[in-house]
Amino acid sequence: MSKIGVDEFEAMAQAQLPLVAQLGISVEHLEQGRAWLRLPFSDALLRPGGTIAGPALMALADAAMYAAVLSMIGKVELAVTINLTCNFLRRPVPADVIADARILKLGKRLTFGEVTLYSEGDGDPIAHVTSTYSIPPKGDEE
Repeated sequence: MSKIGVDEFEAMAQAQLPLVAQLGISVEHLEQGRAWLRLPFSDALLRPGGTIAGPALMALADAAMYAAVLSMIGKVELAVTINLTCNFLRRPVPADVIADARILKLGKRLTFGEVTLYSEGDGDPIAHVTSTYSIPPKGDEE
């Protein structure tokens, strides 16, 4: 069972992560160690060539990993990204993008995970992301 609920994560993201709110990113599903988030398609996300801009895809991946981390440790707002590597695999179609994030290893201070991004309705991945999060020691959350 997730240690943070969808509503709690979305409220926190809306209040404290302005880019998540601006992009309209929402949580599709959250369970312990796993999160699925959605980036709604918008012409404002397009870069020259008509493809979704990489920074928007990386923002979605980072938000999805944050949700997956919090699903394991609860509401620890100062858990932060210390590494994010994105491999763009193919051009996304003009549709919503779905992020499937999962925790691979949860340690006391570091958490490692991966995110796969898909265009909605297409089973082939458009990007693969690995990420490491730093978890503050108990008592340093505030």
